[in-house]
Amino acid sequence: MDVMGDKATLLETGRFAQQADREDPGEVAEEMRYRIAAEAGDVGAMSVLGSLLLRRGDLDGAESLLRGATAAGDRAAANNLGVLLHQRGYVDEAAGWWRIAAVAGSAAAAHALGRYHRERGDEPAAEYWLRQSAEQGHTLGAYALADLLEHRGDVGAELWMRTAAERGHREAAYRLARALDKRAERECPGESGARERSARREGPRTGARADRTTTATEKRATPTERGAVATEKRGAPTEKGAARGEKPGGRPGAKPGEKAAGKPGEKDQGKGREKGREKRALSLLEEAEQWYRQAAARGHRRAALHLGAILEGRGELKEAGRWYLTSAKDGEPRAACALGFLLRDAGDTENAAVWWLRAAQDGDGNAANALGALHAERGETQTAERWYRAAMDAGDINGAYNLGLLCAEQKRTAQADQWYRRAAYAGHREAANALAVLLLQGGDAAGAEPWFSKAAEAGSVDAAFNLGILYAGRGDDAAALRWYERAAAAGHTEAALQVGTARLRDGDEQEAERHLRCAAGGGSAEAAYRLGTVLDARRPAAAEPALGEPAVRKTECEEWYERAAELGHRRAQVRVGMLAAGRGDVVEAARWYRQAAEAGSRNGAFNLGLLLAREGSEPEAALWWTRAADAGHGRAALRLALLYARRGQLAEGQRWAARAVDLGPPEVAERAARLGEALRQELTA
Repeated sequence: MDVMGDKATLLETGRFAQQADREDPGEVAEEMRYRIAAEAGDVGAMSVLGSLLLRRGDLDGAESLLRGATAAGDRAAANNLGVLLHQRGYVDEAAGWWRIAAVAGSAAAAHALGRYHRERGDEPAAEYWLRQSAEQGHTLGAYALADLLEHRGDVGAELWMRTAAERGHREAAYRLARALDKRAERECPGESGARERSARREGPRTGARADRTTTATEKRATPTERGAVATEKRGAPTEKGAARGEKPGGRPGAKPGEKAAGKPGEKDQGKGREKGREKRALSLLEEAEQWYRQAAARGHRRAALHLGAILEGRGELKEAGRWYLTSAKDGEPRAACALGFLLRDAGDTENAAVWWLRAAQDGDGNAANALGALHAERGETQTAERWYRAAMDAGDINGAYNLGLLCAEQKRTAQADQWYRRAAYAGHREAANALAVLLLQGGDAAGAEPWFSKAAEAGSVDAAFNLGILYAGRGDDAAALRWYERAAAAGHTEAALQVGTARLRDGDEQEAERHLRCAAGGGSAEAAYRLGTVLDARRPAAAEPALGEPAVRKTECEEWYERAAELGHRRAQVRVGMLAAGRGDVVEAARWYRQAAEAGSRNGAFNLGLLLAREGSEPEAALWWTRAADAGHGRAALRLALLYARRGQLAEGQRWAARAVDLGPPEVAERAARLGEALRQELTA
């Protein structure tokens, strides 16, 4: 009968079953049997019948039965009498009966008594009774003990949390998973950080969109002018930087191949320890995932959210969507928001908007930002602004930043300044960077610099790059280089290009190559071209292949030239065309020359003309030479002068010869002057 009484303890759930509209005949018959036995003086029947009435909500009927069974020494009845009295508000009297039941060995009563003492701040007594309950195998006792120990920072908390989780307590399973996640982060920072952010759904976006910051157009903010190549043109600072490539390798300040100082074998030992930490962290993360899965399967909505984020990060989008859906249906707004992003990425913006709306109405600021971005893309600026304001009301400062972007796009500078400032003062680093850009656009460089500095110190890579541009514009190349290096170390492509260019000027070719590789790997066409020139300068002159031997394979510098050419770099396109022509591949050469010429390259137009002239297409060659000469190419003008002279069009030839004299270079000007004089004499003869 003790077991029956313990199972009937209602304190464990805090819910009381209501009487059904239609009673089960079997239950009615069973209750009647207990009632007859109780009236005959059966203590066990009195205890069970009292617990049944208590569960039904009949407190008056239950109390007399439970008091009678308790007086006869039934510990389950004493426990349930405590529950009844607690329900009626007689808390201290309830604790007295729980104590009687707990001393008699009731684990449920010990749990209830432990919670009673904890609510009153008596932690030693609470720990004693909760430990009694937990050690008797009571699941809720184990969980409550773990919660108490965790609150005190006791290392034994995880053991009891694990015990409760293994016995099926879903909240314990979830909290154990969170503890394992945090320990993995301490073991190997960064391993579980993305998962942590994924579950929070705050901050800047990751691959899993867990902590996505939505801008007004879901694109980078509009710059005043993109950061151009340092040796060609100083670009204006940008609100958002260029695409970021791989981070430069090696320790800061170390040259390639330079060994770190230390004892022999110390580096290998350090690597071994690092690998050990990574292995332990991965093991902890795997175990955490299993506990998330167990809690989610039992209906824990936050566990389902975390599990969805883990699966999404691994690319298992279908299963991630199922768990997000489960969590969202249970009322978790962050899961609804995440599901919206998942649907949006799959191209289903309509259903994405439905889930974002649901999450935003439940107070999720990130979802409100996403809705704002969606309406901004559709040109519905008033609706977008309303949702960005809703995001701010929900405590998401990204809403103010996005409002600033929206106003900036509409040329509402004063309002943009206001919203950027609000976000920047709240610690939004990209808003600080955007505010600085806005001030710089208005000519207030002095006011912009502190905001750039604040954003850069807070970790904004774009702001660090923009500070480099600001100092370079003042002629302070040393300060500019320091900020470029900082941005480059964080993976900023354009900053890496600037550092590589500066190192080339200083003659440090190895460091230049390292940074250029980073920038080129990040998609910079200029960096790929410059890297090609660095490698090309080292390349020994290739000997012509003997008859019957295969052609020489492409060198690395050619591959970088081609990458730059494919990205639209005109000088690289001309260079690739020249290399193809050198191999005898006229078709490939013509393709690259034509591509460069059509993009405005005068060298491309001139070389294409030479190629066409050699192939007998002189009229078309003349067209491309004309285009090159009009763009200031002296050799093209000289070629046209010679062409017209051969055709007998002396006046036209003399005109182009004069043009070649003006354009140069000196050797071309000298030849053009002699040709022009000869044509003049011919015309006056």
